Amino acid sequence: MPETMTPGQILRATVAAGAIQVPGAPNALAGRLIEELGFSAMYLSGASLSTSVLALPDVGLFTLTELAQQVDYLTSRVTIPVIVDADTGFGDAINVERTVTQLERAGAAAIQLEDQVLPKRCGHLSGKTLVEADAMCAKLWAAAAARADGDTVIIARTDARGVEGLDAAIERARKYVAAGANWIFPEALTSREEFAAFAQAIDVPLVANMTEFGQSPLLDFTELEDLGYRVVIYPVTLQRVAMKAMETALAILAADGTQRELLDLMQTRQELYDLVGYDSYEERERQWINRQGDKETGR
Repeated sequence: MPETMTPGQILRATVAAGAIQVPGAPNALAGRLIEELGFSAMYLSGASLSTSVLALPDVGLFTLTELAQQVDYLTSRVTIPVIVDADTGFGDAINVERTVTQLERAGAAAIQLEDQVLPKRCGHLSGKTLVEADAMCAKLWAAAAARADGDTVIIARTDARGVEGLDAAIERARKYVAAGANWIFPEALTSREEFAAFAQAIDVPLVANMTEFGQSPLLDFTELEDLGYRVVIYPVTLQRVAMKAMETALAILAADGTQRELLDLMQTRQELYDLVGYDSYEERERQWINRQGDKETGR
């Protein structure tokens, strides 16, 4: 793709070419690995940011500033598009304007807003409360108008399935599309049949959430693609795998008094250096030192 394309344009073109799998990146190092292994986009989950960076529950405790910083960390070290979970937008419609401005400035290709009331809850837990559909539409209108780049994707997530039922979730989705949402994310659908019904009812790109241990069945990517979903996210998969591996490693270290048994499971020093581009930094440092030497000798 041309280098002059914006992140939103790249993401739209990628999805137009075919459905994509989008792993969640708990940090920029994981983001580098996602890109290196050939994925065409990544997802920054609010739940992952809250738990992995701040060790706080996913109830809307992190700030817009903290989220924008994490987006900047990612977009500074990857070239593929980053889809950003902005939770409820950090307030009402007027707050959403600033949310979109800040996240777009940090490099977001897509910005996701949801229709819960603060304090929000994980989308796969009970006890969620929704804003009125009109209030969510106001946020979406504000988000679409606030974009500096009209190709930045606005994603509307509806949590209505677990509160008002499937039909109400579909009706909300239709309203959200009319209010300017480019893609729709139906959260916590409970069966293949519900995924199919939603796709048949909504005629814009749809996001399927294949988070583990939730309300939704873990459907195969090809099955979701066949149903009509264009983006399949795995928001906390890498974090969960990494945390379980760390738990196992700590138990072995405590029991054995050495990490020798773990060496074959580790990323090597060289693999880490390759992932972060260590050699390129050393090369640039040598260039600047040599330039200073040339200046001092008059060459």
